[in-house]
Amino acid sequence: MTTTIEHKSYARVGLLGNPSDVYYGRTISFSLANFWAIVRLEPSDDLIIQPHHFHDLVRFKSISQLVNRLESEGYYGGVRLLMAICKVFQKYCNENNIELKSGNFTLHYDTNIPRQTGLSGSSAIVSAALNCLLDFYNVRHLIKVEVRPNLILSAEKELGIVAGLQDRVAQVYGGLVYMDFSKEHMDKLGHGIYTPMDTSLLPPLHLIYAENPSDSGKVHSNVRKRWLDGEEFIISSMKEVANLALEGRSALLEENYTKFAELINRNFDLRRLMFGDDALGSMNIDMVTVARKVGAASKFTGSGGAVVVYCPEGPSQVKLLEDACKEAGFIIQPVEISQLQRVQEL
Repeated sequence: MTTTIEHKSYARVGLLGNPSDVYYGRTISFSLANFWAIVRLEPSDDLIIQPHHFHDLVRFKSISQLVNRLESEGYYGGVRLLMAICKVFQKYCNENNIELKSGNFTLHYDTNIPRQTGLSGSSAIVSAALNCLLDFYNVRHLIKVEVRPNLILSAEKELGIVAGLQDRVAQVYGGLVYMDFSKEHMDKLGHGIYTPMDTSLLPPLHLIYAENPSDSGKVHSNVRKRWLDGEEFIISSMKEVANLALEGRSALLEENYTKFAELINRNFDLRRLMFGDDALGSMNIDMVTVARKVGAASKFTGSGGAVVVYCPEGPSQVKLLEDACKEAGFIIQPVEISQLQRVQEL
């Protein structure tokens, strides 16, 4: 095989119900076409994971540049993600008697997803790489689409990344997806029930994010422990969060956008009650507050770093929001939604 394989996976926005996907809940998410990761696979004599010229930088002009770089970008690039999905993919195939042909390849990646914005930049790289592996080994038909988000999540768990399945489901399926992660489904099937929805049901949305956001990977930890310990407040609140996705699905199908706005705001309010302001971070709360001050509905896209906003009053309200974001130093742009993957592509 001499053909180059290339796949793109988009960023993800958790619209309603997050973070209940980690707690046998329900969510609605969509893949965000504003940002993406691309992985390219080229057949080669040896198996090579190619470092990115920026994200995997290992050459610096001074120790000061190195330190500044680490403080702004962190220690990790995408090489470890590509290695992890190769390991998880090969292990899954071995355990399920899926024979892999001989031959090697070189993996390259690129991404424009802003770091630490809760837009699932890491899983986008892994998702695109998995698609390349499925095509290189010609096993797409042997690994069910419902299972692929589990493989992506397993690769990230190899690296200690704290996350749930919803991000990976949105990136595998594309478009707008309603997800049910009830314990019954998870125990019986090993995955949730995923139902694509028509993206035209969504009203115009906007994305707000900061250039120097907080780390989204630390936000789940304390609440997870309290849930496992059986704390009634966390258990009941997480059930309410999950029900927001169910109500949101009905609201979108009925085009009841007043209800939809209320659910978005309630989702953030419940998260704030459970996690507390210290865990959420002042900058993240400020992004939500900026939107609410102009009467818009807003919530985190993930665990912090970016906010999804709905302006029910239309363009005049959007203008007020743009001005408020400019004054606060936040970036704002209209949401572009990727379309559902075609059946033959899945």
